[in-house]
Amino acid sequence: MNTHHTVIRIAGVDEAGRGPLAGPVFAAAVILDPDRPISGLADSKILSESKRNSLYLIIKEAALSWGIAQASVEEIDRLNILQATLLAMRRAVENLHITPDEVLVDGNRLPNLSMPAQAIVKGDSKIQAISAASILAKVERDKLMVEYQEQYPDFSFGGHKGYGTKQHIAEIERFGILDIHRKTFNPVRSLLAEHSDGR
Repeated sequence: MNTHHTVIRIAGVDEAGRGPLAGPVFAAAVILDPDRPISGLADSKILSESKRNSLYLIIKEAALSWGIAQASVEEIDRLNILQATLLAMRRAVENLHITPDEVLVDGNRLPNLSMPAQAIVKGDSKIQAISAASILAKVERDKLMVEYQEQYPDFSFGGHKGYGTKQHIAEIERFGILDIHRKTFNPVRSLLAEHSDGR
């Protein structure tokens, strides 16, 4: 009887911050340890902030490996948000210190990877490793938004997290466009065009 079996190391990958008008897009990759299950993993969007923050610490401590990466505002504007997101995902996988046997990515598009991968629509609610990745990416991005609020006190980045809320759009109209705003995203793009026409 052959008792030897190879554990297949699966990395889950997800992103945070595709939709906002400001800041980089983040991605994370996580290889969970089958011997250290984490209870409460779910899509980061349905968890409370305090639950995300506590799971973030547990995942970093209990996972076999994790990697977090980003694609900058400049890369988003140059490549487009989809390509920048895939680039951040690839970087997150490359930041793992264990090479996974397979990568499961939330969504319907795959980054360019050197190992087998599959895209899973709504994977963040189906696959624990993807849920874990969604939590790391979201918490990491939210931390950056709180730092932005300190840097740019006219803007409520700690609250709207850079998304195109009424408040954020009002802040842009009142205080102008920052370096961290995505120039290819509306309404930033149309405001820029108005300003250049008005000169």
